[in-house]
Formats: sequence, C-alpha cells, structure tokens
Amino acid sequence: MSHDPSSSRTALRICPLCEATCGLSLTIEGTRVTGARGDRDDVFSKGFICPKGASIGGLDEDPDRLRTPLVRRNGVLTEAGWDEAFDVIAGALPALVAEHGPQAVGVVLGNPNVHTMAGALYPSALLAALRTRALFTASTLDQMPKHVSSGLLFGDPNSIPVPDLDHTDHLLLIGANPLESNGSLCTAPDFPGKLKALRRRGGSLTVIDPRRTRTARLADRHVAVRPGTDALLLAAMTHVLFEEKLTGPGALADHVQGIDEVGEAVRDFSPEAVAAACDVDAETIRTLARELAAAPTAAVYGRIGSCTVEHGTLASWLVDVLNTLTGNLDRPGGALFPLSATARAPRPAAPGKGFALGRWASRVSGHPEAKGELPISALAEEIATPGDGRIRALIVLAANPVLSAPDGDRLDAALADGIDFMVSVDPYLNETSRHADVVLPPPPPSQSAHFDFAFNTLAVRNQVRYTRPAVPLDADRMDEAEILARLVLAVSGMHGAEPDAVDTMVIDRTLGKAVADPLSPVHGRNPADVSASLTGRTGAERRLDLMLRLGPYGEGFGTDPEGLSLERLLAHPHGIDLGPLAPRVPEVLTTRSGRVELFPAPIAADLPRLRRALDGRADPDALVLIGRRHLRSNNSWLHNVAALRGGTNVCTLQIHPDDARRLGLTDGAPATVTADGGALTVPVEVTDGVRTGVVSLPHGWGHDRPGTRMSVAAAQPGVNVNQLLDGSRLDPLSGTAVLNGIPVTVAPLR
Repeated sequence: MSHDPSSSRTALRICPLCEATCGLSLTIEGTRVTGARGDRDDVFSKGFICPKGASIGGLDEDPDRLRTPLVRRNGVLTEAGWDEAFDVIAGALPALVAEHGPQAVGVVLGNPNVHTMAGALYPSALLAALRTRALFTASTLDQMPKHVSSGLLFGDPNSIPVPDLDHTDHLLLIGANPLESNGSLCTAPDFPGKLKALRRRGGSLTVIDPRRTRTARLADRHVAVRPGTDALLLAAMTHVLFEEKLTGPGALADHVQGIDEVGEAVRDFSPEAVAAACDVDAETIRTLARELAAAPTAAVYGRIGSCTVEHGTLASWLVDVLNTLTGNLDRPGGALFPLSATARAPRPAAPGKGFALGRWASRVSGHPEAKGELPISALAEEIATPGDGRIRALIVLAANPVLSAPDGDRLDAALADGIDFMVSVDPYLNETSRHADVVLPPPPPSQSAHFDFAFNTLAVRNQVRYTRPAVPLDADRMDEAEILARLVLAVSGMHGAEPDAVDTMVIDRTLGKAVADPLSPVHGRNPADVSASLTGRTGAERRLDLMLRLGPYGEGFGTDPEGLSLERLLAHPHGIDLGPLAPRVPEVLTTRSGRVELFPAPIAADLPRLRRALDGRADPDALVLIGRRHLRSNNSWLHNVAALRGGTNVCTLQIHPDDARRLGLTDGAPATVTADGGALTVPVEVTDGVRTGVVSLPHGWGHDRPGTRMSVAAAQPGVNVNQLLDGSRLDPLSGTAVLNGIPVTVAPLR
C-alpha cells in the first residue's frame, strides 16, 4: 500500500513496552506508524530509545493482532460484533454468580495492565462489581515479595523506595540486570546511561548475579552468588554491620524501631556461616558490607532474581534493612520514595492502619492472601478441584498464565475442561485466550492514550507526562477504556448503560470522600459543582484530571493556580519535570506505630526457615536453574514482532563450559532438562557468562500450542521454562512462585 508523503506527520507517544516509560516521537503516514525515535525533548527520557520502542510500528501493524471480538459458537471462536460480545458476557456471568456466588469468578491480571491507562483505572471497579476475592496477578510471579516487605516495613505495600541513580556514590544491585530489562520497580529511562554516569563521576557499581550479564560486565565488582541464596548473603552483610559497629541510620534514627532486634536476629548469619551455601568467600562478604557502609551515599537495589526465590520476601526486606542501617534510606543519593502526580496529597505524619497478611486463604491449599491476591500458582487447582467455591468462570485481562505460571499443562487442561465461561481481554489469540468464550481485543498502542499511574510511583525523578492517541481509532475497534467499562457494566447488572457511567460512579465516590475530608482542597464544597468543572474528552481523562487536581502538585480546583490539571499537562506535550526525589519520612509511613518497623513479626517468624538454609552446602555436581532477560523481549508479549526476533533473543539453555564438558553437552546440540514439573528438550549454549553449577533458560517462550494465531512466535516457539515447575515451590510470605534456584538435571538428548 502506498501513502502520500504529504500526509506524513509526527506524534508523541509514551512507550508502553517496559517500565522505562520512554517518550517516543512517531512518524505517521496516513494512519500508519512508519517510524519511531526517542523524543529528545521528553523531560524524563531525553531521547533515549531501546529496540522495543523502535519496533512499536511493527507491533501496531502485526497482522495477527485481533481487530474485532471473538465469540465461541458451537465450540469455535468466530468474529462477532462488539454489542454481541457484551450481550454474551451479560447473559452468562451475572447468572453464574447468582447460582454459585461471587467467589466462583476468578480474575487474572497480567503485567500489560500497568502499561496502559485503562488497565490501571478499571480493574478495581471490575473487582468491586464482582465482589470476588479470587484475584490472581503476575505479581506473584515477580514483584510481590517487595510489596510484602514494603507493606510490613512502611505500612503500604506500594511505598517502595527506589535508588537515587542520578546522585548515589555506590550502587549495589542484586538479582537485577537493568541493561537488558531496562529496570523494574525502578522507572529509569536510559538505565545503562545512568550506570555509566555513576562510574564517570567516580562512583562504584557492584553486581551480585550468578550470570556475567551485560550489567555485571559494567560493574567494578561482580559477585557470582549461588542462585537462591540472596537472603543469606544480605543477612551476612547485615551481620557485619552490627559486628563491626558500622550501623548508623542517620536522620531516620527517631523514625525507626526494631534495630536492636534485627541485630540479634542476624547473629547466626556470619559471613563464615553463609559462605558455603552462597559459594562466596567470607572476606568478599565483609568487603561488600564495609564498602556499603563507607560510601558517602549508597543504595542497595534488588529485583526479580532476588524476589523469585525461596526466601524472596526476606531478601527484599534485607535490601531495605541495609539501606536503613547505613543511613541511606530516605536520603538523596540513597533510596527514596517517589511522589507521583496522581498520589494522594501529603498529609501530616500520623500512625496508620498498617499492613496485614493472610486475611483470607485459597480454598484448596490454604495459601494466604498477600495484598488482596492469591498465588497464581494455585489457579489451576482452584479451577480443577471440585467443591463449594470452585472457580467456574474466569476473566483474564492482558495475561497469559498458561505460559507465565508454573505447570502450564495443568492450567491448560483446567481451562479446557473446568471452566464454564471465560472472557479474555487480549490483542492476540494466545496460549491462554484460545480457551475463552469471548475475546475482547484492545486497539494497538498508537490508537490509545497513555498515562503511567503505576510507574510514576517508582520513577527515579518526579515528573508527569500524558499522550493522547497518536492515530484515530479505527472504526471497527473499541478503545480499551470503553472495553473495560462495558465489561464492568456487563457483570454488574448495568449492561447497556453508557460506558461513562463507570467513570461517573468512580468520580462521585472519590469526590464524596474528598469534600468530607478536612485536609482536602475541596472540603465542604458541592461535589456536583466540582465534578462539573472537570475537563477531558473521555471519562478516563476526567478521572485523570480529578486525580491531578487533588494530587500533591495539583491546582486543587482553584486553590493553586500554578498547580497541575489535565489542561496544564496537555499544554506541555513533552511532560512537566517535578524535580528530584526528596526525603518523605515520616509522612510516607502508614504503619501502626508511625515508624519504620524494621523487624515485623511475619519476618521474624520466617527467619528460622532461612537459618535452616545455612546447611545448604552445594553438591559440586548439582545444577540449579535460573531465568534471564532479553532486551528485545518482555515476558511473552513481544515474540510475535518480527523485528524483535533473533540476535540474543533466543531460547537456549546456557551452561558453563566446565559443566558442559562434565555432562557431555555440545554447543548447539539438544539437551534434556528435568525438574519437579517435567522435562524439556532445548538447544545448548555453552558460555562462561554463567557460573558453574547454574543453567539458564529465558522466560516467556513455548509458543507451540495448537489453536493460537501468533505466526511469528510459532515459527520459533522455544520451550516453556515454567513447565519445569509443578507450582509447589513458593515463598510462603508472598505466595510468589520460586522461578530461580530450582534443582534440575541436564543430559544430552539420547
């Protein structure tokens, strides 16, 4: 198809393909995205772009991307109109809830939800309409340990301190590879550039990782720890701080409780005691602790490699214990709490409600909830096990748990045989959505508005940006906000109402609380008058306007004419810089004590389990499995984009040359990998980039199931590493699946 060059234009778009949230400048010809480059004027990313952002046009134009709904007729998914699709949902789900109760409906949320404006705004309304506690998300496959530890320490599971990358003198990364992930729970465009800038200004970088990743190659010190022993290593570093009297919480001293209790709790975890289990010599561990304490400013940052392990919550807790004990929590150059433009406006410091675990439990195995969620590893048994409360219907929003959760074969069978009705909101017919009775496809990124509600709460600099759709919505497509709003209406008995009714309900509820709050800028005002003054083309934009105006930088509906509103944000298409991160303790704390509770009871109760791991001296011939990240991928999302395939983005089993020789493995030849959940056959990649005793397979592959429509992915399907797991290995505090440090056996294919 040819296009008139005179119709070429540029449009701005915030990239939705990873947590870096880079600003893009798209080249548009007609209604096609024909190019993408970094937006040099973006206040946050300043022109940085990675291969994923550069390929956004290919994602937009993917011919396998669904345009219209699919509805199952006589067992076959066929194209249908939007009205018919919602009629089917409204006819099925309310009746099922009426017969079996709200817990018969499960909801699964995937990572892409936090990368879209609609995915952030509407799931809470959906859950409220369903009244179900059967919520499963991707968080129990990656970040839930950090939410739990933050909730216990600070009172709010979403109060997560991030490293002050632009100002720190010493950065210690554990289980993180931001040169390939672009960062996680730390929103930082051009993470590689920030690490290089750290080195240029005389700072130091330490990386603790069993692989010599691209990030590790940049480091001053790389420590190849044995996978799964992160908490032991961090506990030993904490031990050294106490033993050598290197603790000093600094300005936080009056706002922290439990320091002495932590010192007593780590008494058994000396460097000598943990060295064999970690396979790191005691003197190296002491050096790590001393360097951290001696640095003028420092930050410890742990991510998925230290979360998705047997002691993930303890490791996440110890990251912030180290930051606190060295005086680096909540100070410039250390680890600070961002202040998002849509957060609640700051209030006087006061004790809060705190954070509780295990308020309810899963029906079959009794897994305790964390942050209102149940372990996604338990989803299959909740569907397949008979009895009262069995999940009979499923709503899956932008998730592919057949690939991303342990034992996909079991979940695949449960979805095929045990579900009475299923809805998927997904642009693809993938390994999970192929089981749905109704598939609702959102439009491509260029046709969607974008605001980063979640990632701005994790950003290394306070800023705010918003982009409207770069391309008009195609006539046969529906905006994602309208899809999710109509889904809420369909399940709540309001089918047929205008989609804006959902936004109006949320706005009215928010304003009802705000006008009654003496600390709110609209206290005592008429909520109808306040609502009428909101601007925006859509209900979602009106909600954004409300949040900006009531937020910490907001104009407060006239109380601060220089403050934020949607109108002001639209006048700054490259965003508004809100300044560097700044100390926020004690106002950020919502614990019952109003202080940082450094040694919470659930952590204390789990430490005996860590002590038992001190006896875990490694068998020199044993192998454990870890995952790995690819810069040109993100979980299972992007394998259908041809431009992102190839290079290092391949599904191979990495193994050290010494282990390969011992086992008779040859580079490029197939090998069989066996673990709790079964066996896989995968090509071998012999490399000294992984330490001895460790093998590595990437996550998100295995695109070989029938009934999908992802032709590029299916041409090079790879294998599903999660099929090696049976779902029985969980971090008990967070319910997070243990994906790293899994014992495996490897042998040449016979």
